[in-house]
Amino acid sequence: MVAIMALHMAQVFLFGAFKYPREMTWISGVVLLLATLGMAFTGQVLRFDQDAYWGLGIGAAMAGRVPLMGPAIVHMMLGGPIIAGETLSRFFTLHVFVIPGTIIAIVSLHLRLVLTKGINEYPVPGKPVEKESYEEEYEAGIKKEGVPFFPKAISKDLIFSAIVTLGIVFCAAYFGPEGPHGIPDPTQINTAPKPDFFFLWLYAVLSLLPDYLETVLILVVPIVVIAILFAVPFISNTGEKSPRRRPVAVLSVILIFTILGAFNYLGTFAPWSPKMEAWTSAPTPVKYLEGSSPLERQGAVVFHAKQCINCHSIGREGGLRGPALDGVATRFTADQLVRQVIQGSGNMPAYGKNLNPSEVAALVAFMRTLHEPTESPARDATQSAQRAEQSQQSVKAQTEMAER
Repeated sequence: MVAIMALHMAQVFLFGAFKYPREMTWISGVVLLLATLGMAFTGQVLRFDQDAYWGLGIGAAMAGRVPLMGPAIVHMMLGGPIIAGETLSRFFTLHVFVIPGTIIAIVSLHLRLVLTKGINEYPVPGKPVEKESYEEEYEAGIKKEGVPFFPKAISKDLIFSAIVTLGIVFCAAYFGPEGPHGIPDPTQINTAPKPDFFFLWLYAVLSLLPDYLETVLILVVPIVVIAILFAVPFISNTGEKSPRRRPVAVLSVILIFTILGAFNYLGTFAPWSPKMEAWTSAPTPVKYLEGSSPLERQGAVVFHAKQCINCHSIGREGGLRGPALDGVATRFTADQLVRQVIQGSGNMPAYGKNLNPSEVAALVAFMRTLHEPTESPARDATQSAQRAEQSQQSVKAQTEMAER
């Protein structure tokens, strides 16, 4: 249903069916799209498996970021401080009664507007919409080429609806229902929850987005996008309808579907999500081991055994969750690498209790080799200055001894 709604909205936008006098038809369609997304989210929650539990947890965390009202919204959403039976009752009510009732009401309004304002004519290049003459031209076109909505026009809609319904029934019978994917156990950490396909793009964006942009995406972007959708028929409610004369509209649709498709593809495979199984990931590239010392080779073993490559890539091999380590030696000094490994930072956990001092030393020695041959490893400026001062003092002492 979400896919059909998206395709229908794209077709309406490309054919200029949102222009005068059908602005309210478009607005009611936007409300229907939002209601359909609400049905999709609440339906996934009612499955109440691992995906549903963690998806609901993420949704509550996003709602909790709303300034001032965040905690109250989360409490109203969950029916209490945690996900429990009250939560399911609320989402059942939303999914079965509230949202379907809203959809029925808006669909009735939508169809009423379609019948009142008429079905959009096929766009013809060079025939722009002008408020002063459109209705007169539309009536003339209806008398000349129009067909009655019932039974001719509605019969096509019914045939298409029947085909879609049969396709849904076939998929349900052949593929079976989705899930459930494990019991909703918050103590089970060996899980990789994912939303259904219509929210995979959001899952991918949140996974790849830097931490400092998460609040902007969660709170600001949805408001802006929804406001733009509502404003479309008022920003451009006259002029050309044909997509041949509206290249920006065509490019916008192509760009949006390409971006959503790319993020959905990434969300399907989740390449940023580490698979924490030692010795099963890509091995360390050989070129990083050539000419290395025994300590550095031992560091490469630690790097692989502790699954560092599942989050970090080297030579385009490895995970995407953390930053690539190519050239890390030019960005961090030895002391900084030690501190990063032991204490962690951001999304990186602290490994101070998981590595002994010799393993830390070996791992840092290996990472100090990760730089281009033409580049030098980073050095602590203070230590370099101290060494230079010690060297000068040594030269001075030797000179004084020679003079004596």
